[in-house]
Amino acid sequence: MKVAIVHDWLVNYGGAERVVEQMLKMYPDADIYTLVYDQKKMGKIFPKEKVHTSFVQKIPMATKLYTKFLSLMPKAFEKFDLTDYDLVIASSSSCAKGVITSPNTAYIAYIHSPMRYAWDLYYDYLKNSGFLTRTFMKLQMPKIRIWDFISSQRINTLVANSSYIKKRIKKFWNRDAKVVFPPVDVDRLSANNLPPEDFYVVFSRFVNYKRVDLAISACGELGKKLVVIGSGSQEAELKALAAKYKNADIKFTGRISDEEVKVYLQKCRAMIFSAEEDFGIIPVECQACGRPVIAFGKGGALETVAENKTGIFFKEQTTESVKDAILKFEDLEKAGKFDSATIVNHAQNFSSQRFRNEFQEVIDETLAQVAER
Repeated sequence: MKVAIVHDWLVNYGGAERVVEQMLKMYPDADIYTLVYDQKKMGKIFPKEKVHTSFVQKIPMATKLYTKFLSLMPKAFEKFDLTDYDLVIASSSSCAKGVITSPNTAYIAYIHSPMRYAWDLYYDYLKNSGFLTRTFMKLQMPKIRIWDFISSQRINTLVANSSYIKKRIKKFWNRDAKVVFPPVDVDRLSANNLPPEDFYVVFSRFVNYKRVDLAISACGELGKKLVVIGSGSQEAELKALAAKYKNADIKFTGRISDEEVKVYLQKCRAMIFSAEEDFGIIPVECQACGRPVIAFGKGGALETVAENKTGIFFKEQTTESVKDAILKFEDLEKAGKFDSATIVNHAQNFSSQRFRNEFQEVIDETLAQVAER
């Protein structure tokens, strides 16, 4: 069986690329099609000889500026000739799902999210963008939305990475989707079975929607110790915020190795997770280390954290709401509500093997349906 895997872009290794990596383990002979490809960063995981790039790859600095080429993306993906493939699998949060396949091809799209900047976060992006970007969005986004909807109708089977995304697919594309949670490398992580140390942890990119500022301000006002792992465009702003709290111990580690992250996750009292994510792999990684999560009660966290067993939720993205959740967590912690072994067992529900098994079932069903037609 001839198989193609289509992904938005291969320039950094993140949660979506982990999904593609597992797809490639399922079909190691598959060809990969993508908008742009950074061989230096991705060559070890996705070998150059497997990867087919679009015409956008030829544009100077394309692997750095690819997000600026949204208007070219529909054409770029539709130009890929996939007519000879028996099975096409797309991994998409942007335009990858817009490829064209033959009627005899089984086409499955794993959706990380419908384009947020085209739909539910359009006004947020508009408000926070510069003049040129705002002008482009106002002119081009109506066309992009029409193409996005039309291209969603070409797919035999849609798979959402969470029930949260399933609802958004139904809202924007009027399509039903199956849910298969993305793979988390829980086997790499483990609990150390030692009492936690007296600090909380945040592990995130420093961008606005991650709301790292809430963890800093809440721990700062409560005088709690916080370890902040990561980097990003908000780094100076977040460090300036932390400096205001003289009575709190807030430490920034910068980017550190996976092994160092693992040690912090194993030792912390809990992770504070303030973002509204489509799924959110990092809270699952924390739970795989046996530690609970204090999470914003919206989005994917509602599907990965078991309330009062593997963590708790706060209702609003405000400092006061996070502070209240920390104090509630500490009361529950004293009462012995969070058992490390129970938390680890819960995280196993999101393993890579589970992903491969469930996704293979969807593929087999789709292949059978296409064959019947």
